[in-house]
Amino acid sequence: MNEQELLDLQKMVEIAVNALEDVKAKDISVLETHEKTSLFARMIVATGDSTRQVKALANNVAVDLKEAGFEILSQEGDTGEWTLVDAGDLVVHVMLPAVRDYYDIDTLWGGEKPAFEAGMQKPWHAAD
Repeated sequence: MNEQELLDLQKMVEIAVNALEDVKAKDISVLETHEKTSLFARMIVATGDSTRQVKALANNVAVDLKEAGFEILSQEGDTGEWTLVDAGDLVVHVMLPAVRDYYDIDTLWGGEKPAFEAGMQKPWHAAD
């Protein structure tokens, strides 16, 4: 990547993280993936508390990136359990806690599995 592409990527990540924070996403992780795949350079994974919030988080990311002039290649996941926003060099995954725990894509891509709030009993669990 040249310097301008890196600046654009950093701006995309900043916009996406701000969009997630605006709708109160939890456990936001930004992962560098450029050494693992040529498909995208960064991945953001975030958690929403409900299907409605997951959809709102993904929609807010897509709207804010479009307003900043970035192209959204696709947006997948109408059920609200797991929604993906593909912006080319940036891919954003927004998931319910149980889905994020089960698929554990943070660890698959070199990040760390989020530590959910200590002392709180999880109302869900990953399938055994």
